Amino acid sequence: MRGGFDDWAGTGSRRAEPAVIASASRGDLDEGLVATFRRKLLDEVDLHELGRLDAGQRRIRLERVVAHLVSTEGVILTTRERNALIRRVVDESIGLGVLEPLLADETVSEVMINGHDTIYVERFGQVERVPTAFASEEQLRQTIDRIVSTVNRRVDESSPMVDARLPPDERMPRGARVHVVLPPLALDGPTVTIRLFPKAYGLDELLNRGSLDAATADLLAACVRARLNVIVSGGTASGKTTMLNALSAFIQSRQRIITIEDAAELSLAQEHVVRLETRPPNVEGQGQVTIRDLVRNALRMRPDRVIVGEVRGGEALDMLQAMNTGHEGSLATVHANSAVDALIRLETLASMSDVEVPFHALRDQVNNAIDIVVQLLRGSDGTRRVVDVSYVASRHREDFRLVPLMRWDPEAVTDHGPAGAFLAYAAPQELVDRLRIAGESLGSGRQEVAP
Repeated sequence: MRGGFDDWAGTGSRRAEPAVIASASRGDLDEGLVATFRRKLLDEVDLHELGRLDAGQRRIRLERVVAHLVSTEGVILTTRERNALIRRVVDESIGLGVLEPLLADETVSEVMINGHDTIYVERFGQVERVPTAFASEEQLRQTIDRIVSTVNRRVDESSPMVDARLPPDERMPRGARVHVVLPPLALDGPTVTIRLFPKAYGLDELLNRGSLDAATADLLAACVRARLNVIVSGGTASGKTTMLNALSAFIQSRQRIITIEDAAELSLAQEHVVRLETRPPNVEGQGQVTIRDLVRNALRMRPDRVIVGEVRGGEALDMLQAMNTGHEGSLATVHANSAVDALIRLETLASMSDVEVPFHALRDQVNNAIDIVVQLLRGSDGTRRVVDVSYVASRHREDFRLVPLMRWDPEAVTDHGPAGAFLAYAAPQELVDRLRIAGESLGSGRQEVAP
């Protein structure tokens, strides 16, 4: 090895290290100890040689080198502390440092960094602060640079905000969407939000989690197979993308499906899928490709179905026109707090396009395009649930009129007490006829109640 013990001590004497060794022996990973071994590792390895290895081989090689360094320097550690030190040093050198275990944790859905010394995570819908933190703002900025550089982006004082999608890799097997804001815009230090893409759940799994009941699952599956246009509505983190992905499983396997997203989260199992993703402007402000650009181009690509990850602008008009002109069975999500609010929001978003369309004509477009609205809610306890499934019965320029097909009643009394229940309502004959013509039905097991 090229570095000796005196170099590691930093003072030319063994007497400078007892406090660090004692700290390590108590189970606290001293940041100075981590930083020192990280420097020694970088001095020891051949970067040119490492560059020829893949990510897995590189990590194994570095872990062996650090293990040798720790053994040679004689630091007093338990086996658990020694393994933690080796992993942390390697994470700091080639990984994402203190974020590595959080990103590998399947129970974590979001990581929120509020400055270098404050990290929160979301688990099962609940936000909690974690005890780990970055040693300094400089270390956090290095981690940010490492994250955004993987997608050829940069963030600095001249361009202090970045929004990027990270593809799945050994650090983040699920992939993630990362948003960064730097000072002076972020007053308390660099702010990073990492949304880990959820596992692709099917309706059966959502059924097991209590997000909906069997009768509602059968109804939604029939609506998708019958090529009804479905809007999934809800607030932030209510499970819209997860529901959209689950519903897409009922699209016939050989149909040509085009998905359009800001950050590609959907994972469709069909064989004929074209995935499109927006592109932000470059540092010169050029080259942006919006959702609306992609929707317009998708309609020239002979789609059987169009799935829009989130409608939030003028693309709503293009999507409504597509649904009205032969692209039945399309799916999309929208931010709204109720089913009727979802229709109003689509109408408002469509008015934001650069095409001058009278407002009553937009009402006509929405009424004739949208068939089903699925409303989701994230409860105070973190649970995500379908709380309303409605059929759009209004037509042409009528005021929006929704017929409930299912609603969640949190006060309903069941055999186990007042635990809440999904209540099914009689479907309008128009919907029954449309499903019957398509060879579908409302499904068995529906115990309808009076509205």
